[in-house]
Amino acid sequence: MNQRTQIFIILTSLFFSCKQESNKQVVENKTNAENEITIVKKTELVYDINFISNSFDFPVGKPDANGYYNAQKFQENMHLGDDWNAVTGGNSDLGDPIYSVANGYVKYAQDYGSGWGNVIRVIHKMQNGKMIESLYAHCDTIIVKEKQWIKRGMKIGTIGNVDGQYLAHLHFELREDLDLPIGYGYSDITTGYLDPSKFIKENR
Repeated sequence: MNQRTQIFIILTSLFFSCKQESNKQVVENKTNAENEITIVKKTELVYDINFISNSFDFPVGKPDANGYYNAQKFQENMHLGDDWNAVTGGNSDLGDPIYSVANGYVKYAQDYGSGWGNVIRVIHKMQNGKMIESLYAHCDTIIVKEKQWIKRGMKIGTIGNVDGQYLAHLHFELREDLDLPIGYGYSDITTGYLDPSKFIKENR
């Protein structure tokens, strides 16, 4: 094999190697975009004592959900969260405040579209070191920003109806798997999810 042939083979190998790496990156980027997963590095989750989640409140009618009822509970109709409505019914709670259930770090705060509307995801680190996530969906407005530290009972958004797709309500979830995608809101597979009301009542 002469020197010119060797150079050609080396250049060809480099070309295909770069092309494969480029294609791999495109696939990874596409996958991340499709899943809309915002992963926060553990190094960013170094909690100062002021933001440890030492107790939890309900996300509406703080602290005890006064004036609201749980219209669709966890696993009712395979629901993966709680749907909070004002006792006055209809769209009477449109624009009502949504509160952070505990101290935490805003992981995601965007319009997700596709029936979800505006979604807020907050990471909470508990005193025992365990981390969980709260998810607030169908928000009319988002008040907080991503990478913001927030306190329990802080107003983070308002109740919405996704441009009239539903009667106004808050779809609220608690998750112990921080890497779950936003998902569909309904499933009989509950791995990684918590019963929100049960958890809050046990961690007041």
